[in-house]
Amino acid sequence: MQTQFHDLPAASAGTFRRLRSLHFGRGASGRKAYLQAALHADEVPPLLVAQKLATRLAALDDAGAIMGEIVLVPMANPIGLAQDLQGSLLGRFDLGSGVNFNRQFRHLTPALIARLSGRLSPDAKQNTRTIRACSHELLTEWLPTSETEALKHLLQTLAHDADLVLDLHCDNQAVVHLYTGTAQAEAFAPLAAYLSAQALLTSEVSGDEPFDESASRIWWELSAHFGEHFPIDPHSCLAATVELRGETDVSHELAEQDAEALLNFLRHLGHIDGAAPALPPSCPATPLEGVEPVTAPAPGIVVFAKAPGDWVEAGELVAEIIDPLTDARTALHASVSGRCFARSARRYATRGMRLAKIAGAKPFRSGKLLSM
Repeated sequence: MQTQFHDLPAASAGTFRRLRSLHFGRGASGRKAYLQAALHADEVPPLLVAQKLATRLAALDDAGAIMGEIVLVPMANPIGLAQDLQGSLLGRFDLGSGVNFNRQFRHLTPALIARLSGRLSPDAKQNTRTIRACSHELLTEWLPTSETEALKHLLQTLAHDADLVLDLHCDNQAVVHLYTGTAQAEAFAPLAAYLSAQALLTSEVSGDEPFDESASRIWWELSAHFGEHFPIDPHSCLAATVELRGETDVSHELAEQDAEALLNFLRHLGHIDGAAPALPPSCPATPLEGVEPVTAPAPGIVVFAKAPGDWVEAGELVAEIIDPLTDARTALHASVSGRCFARSARRYATRGMRLAKIAGAKPFRSGKLLSM
C-alpha cells in the first residue's frame, strides 16, 4: 500500500487542510478502481466502511491479490468536516458558497469532443486511452478559484482514469440504495445484490453534475457522438453513488457487512483475485424520474405512517402533518406505488420540505432529479 497526501490551498491565512489517498495493488493489469467516502462530510457510515476497507485491502495487497490498482480516499471532504456550527456538523454544503459538495463537478464532454478531433482511431482500447489522456489535459488546465473547487478538482483528477468509481454516501434515514446511469443498471445489479439494496435508481442525466456522473457520463455521450465513425466503449467507466442507509446507522457490524459486499463486487469485476460469492437476488432497477419526493404542503409536526424499506401502494398514507398553531391536519398520500427508500429525520416540517422518497417504476419527472 502507498499513502499519498494532497494539500488543499488555504482558504484563509493560518489554515491548512489535506486529503489522503490510499493506493493498493501492483498496477500490472492496467485496471483501476476508485472509491471515496463521505463527500458529504456529515455522512458518517461511509467513513467507518472506508476504515474496514483500508484494513482488508492492505491484507489483500500483501497477499498479491490486487493485480491492478485500487484507490481509496477514506475521508473525501476535510472542508465539510470542519464546518461544525454550535454542535451541528454541516457537511453537505460549502458554507462559503452555499454549493452542495456533490454538485458542479466538471462536465467534460463538450470540451472533449473538440479536443478529440483527429485523435481517435478504429481501435476502441486505444480510444479509451486517448480519451483519458485528453480528460487529464482538461483537468490540468482547470485552475480552481476556491478551496472547495480545488477539492472537487483533486477528486475528479484522482478518479478520471478509473474503470470503476464508487462514491460512498448515506441518506438521512434510509435503506441501502444506489444511483447510477441508465445504461449501467445491469452492471450494478450485482453490487445492489451484494449490499441487499432495496432501490437501484437510474438516470441518463440527473442534473447539477454530481461526482459519479463526472466520471461515467462522458463515455456514453462520446460513444453516441463518435460511435458511427470511431468505436468508444460506453462502459469504460462504471460509476455509482452508494447510499449506505441512514446517518445514525454506524456500527462495526454494518460496516464489516458493507465492506465485504464492496469487496465481493470488486472480485466480481476482477479487480481482486478470487471467486466472488454466488449472487443473491437483486432489487429491480427503477428510473430516477419515477421517484416521488413526498413534500410538505404546510408546516407542522410530522408523523410518519411509512418507514424506509416499506412498500407503498399509490393512495396509501405516508405521513401526517399537524399544525401546532391551528391544529389543522394534513394527510400526505403516495401518488405512486414503490419502495419507500428514504425519509427525513426531522419531525417538524416547513412548507415545501422534502419528507420521504418513493421509488416508483414509471418516469414522470424531468429536470434536476436529485435532492438539494
